[in-house]
Amino acid sequence: MLSLAIRLLIFVEILVASIFAGLLGSLTGLGGGTVLVPVLTLFLGIPIAYAAGAALISTISTSSGAASAYIRDRITNIRIGMGLEIATTTGSIVGSLTVAYIYSHNLEWIVYVVFGIVILLSIIPTAQRGKYEIPDPKPPDWTTRVFKLQGSYYDDALKMEVKYWGVRWWLGELIMFFAGFISGLLGIGSGALKVLGMDWAMNLPMKVSTTTSNFMIGVTAATGSSIYWYLGYIQPFIASATAIGVLIGAMAGTKILIRITNRQIRWIFLAILAFLGMEMLLRGLYLNRMLVVPIATQYTLSLIFTVIVMVVLYYRYGLKAREVVVRRGGVHG
Repeated sequence: MLSLAIRLLIFVEILVASIFAGLLGSLTGLGGGTVLVPVLTLFLGIPIAYAAGAALISTISTSSGAASAYIRDRITNIRIGMGLEIATTTGSIVGSLTVAYIYSHNLEWIVYVVFGIVILLSIIPTAQRGKYEIPDPKPPDWTTRVFKLQGSYYDDALKMEVKYWGVRWWLGELIMFFAGFISGLLGIGSGALKVLGMDWAMNLPMKVSTTTSNFMIGVTAATGSSIYWYLGYIQPFIASATAIGVLIGAMAGTKILIRITNRQIRWIFLAILAFLGMEMLLRGLYLNRMLVVPIATQYTLSLIFTVIVMVVLYYRYGLKAREVVVRRGGVHG
C-alpha cells in the first residue's frame, strides 16, 4: 500500500504532465491524449491500457474546457462538427470494441505502424496549405449546399471578419471515421486526423478546424470511454488527475490561440505531427521486435527527425509563405 506522500507525489506528476498535454491539445486541436499517453506510459511507468483509459477521460475535459471558450468566441462551427460526429462516434465504437482483441493477441504494433505512416504522409499536404493565412476558396460543391458548410468568424490576429465555406463533406466523413477508430483504439482524441479532415479535405481555415476538432473530440472520447470503463481500463485515481490537469491546460490554450495566426498554429501542428508519426512508427516496430532500440533512444530519434523535417519544410514552404506575405501585404500571407 503506497503512503499518502507517495500517492500525492504521483498525483502531482500526473497533474503537471496533464497540464502540458491539455495546453498542446487545446492549441492545436489534437486532444490532450496524443501527448498524454506516451508521457504517462514512458516517463511515469503507467501501463498503456490504463494510460489510454485516463487519456479518454482527459480528452473530455480538454474538449469541454476549450470548446466552451471557442464557441463563445464564435470560431467553432457547431453545425459542421455535429455532422462529422456521426462518423467519429461510429469509428470510436468500432475501435474500442477492437481493443480487447488487440491486447489479447499482441497485435497493437500493427496499429502503431499504420497510424505512424498515416500521420507522416499527412505532413506534406498540410505544409503545402501553409502558404496562405486563409486558404484559397474552392468552388462550392453539392455538399456545401446540402449540408450548409459555411460560416464566418472575427480573426483577432488579422483584425478582420473571415468568411469561409467547406467542400467534399464525404471525404471529411471518411477521415473522421478513421479518426474515431484510432481514438477508440489508442485512447487519444485523434485530433490530428480530425484537423486534417477539415483543413485538407474540406478546405476550412485552420482556426476553424482546430476549434471544431476540440468541440468534437469530447463526444468521440465519451463514446470510447464508456467501453473502456466496461473493460476495466479506467483507474479513477489516474483519470481524476489527468482530467484536472488537461482542463487547466486547455483553458490556458484558449487564451493563446485567439492571439496568434493560422500559420503559427500550423507550424506547431506540423512539428507535433512529425514527432508523433515517427514515435508511433518506432514504437510499433519496437513492439514487434523488428527494431531493438531503447525507449529513450526512440524519443531522441523522433526529436531529431522532427527538427530535420521542420527545417526542410521551412525552406520548402516557409520562405515561400513569407514571399506571399510581402506580395499580399500580410492579409493572406
